[in-house]
Amino acid sequence: MEFSVRGSVRRRATGAGLAALLLAAGAVGCQKGDDADAEKSPAMTPAAAVAKAAKNSEDITSLRYRMTGKVPGEGQISGEAAMSMKPLAMSMKMTAKDQATDGPVEIRLVDNAMYIGGNAEMSKEMDGKSWIKFDMSALGADKELNADQLGAGQADKNPASDSTFLTGSKDVKKVGTETVEGVKTTHYKGTVTLADLKASFKDESKTVREQREKSLEQYEKMGIDSMTMDMWIDGDDHTKQFRMRGDADKGPMDMTITFLDYNKPVTVAAPPAKDTADLAEMMKGAQTG
Repeated sequence: MEFSVRGSVRRRATGAGLAALLLAAGAVGCQKGDDADAEKSPAMTPAAAVAKAAKNSEDITSLRYRMTGKVPGEGQISGEAAMSMKPLAMSMKMTAKDQATDGPVEIRLVDNAMYIGGNAEMSKEMDGKSWIKFDMSALGADKELNADQLGAGQADKNPASDSTFLTGSKDVKKVGTETVEGVKTTHYKGTVTLADLKASFKDESKTVREQREKSLEQYEKMGIDSMTMDMWIDGDDHTKQFRMRGDADKGPMDMTITFLDYNKPVTVAAPPAKDTADLAEMMKGAQTG
């Protein structure tokens, strides 16, 4: 039972958890502006426009977004998520298109616990229970199932941080005006190295700097040295969409995040206890057995 559960959890948690981190990466989202709004600051330089959108991301308290792309080592993924920063809570449904699964994997983060499952395949392997619970505070005792492997290591970071990375680019430029999800936006593009990003954080407040450094860690662990970024900013100086591309140790990363709304109530409930298997209890049972 222990081997079966570990194998099932590791397969899902590694793919879903890494994608949760990557895909929880985000910016701010989607107030609609008319055509005039999208061009309301024609004299603003590309660097200034990107910096203004990054500054606005600091006030985000919740957001909902859609993601699609390729995660190194995991293949093509797609999904949709909602996240609240205070209190920290997240709900994400994700499909790994290149992996044989019984439908999408769902991840919930609530009350300092992460839940993964919600599908029939999990239920078959856990005596009818369709969710497995990871107590975030208890993780780490078992080196084979630590927080990073479960995608929980940075689950408390503000997902608006990743969109600010284009501020570290030395070659950001305006591409043109485009419509994204019915919203008129201005498209910017640039390249950025992780070294330049770190250097750009020094002028930020301690809180903002720590948020962005924490967000950067996941890319360092993937072996990415530099990224190409595209950013679509709406008429209210919020990021509507962004795309990140880079070469990691396990292959190329190419993720696009589209923001559906922000600063609206997000409620995440834990799965019913009767449908949930607690990892800590399972491990204790295996040890005493």
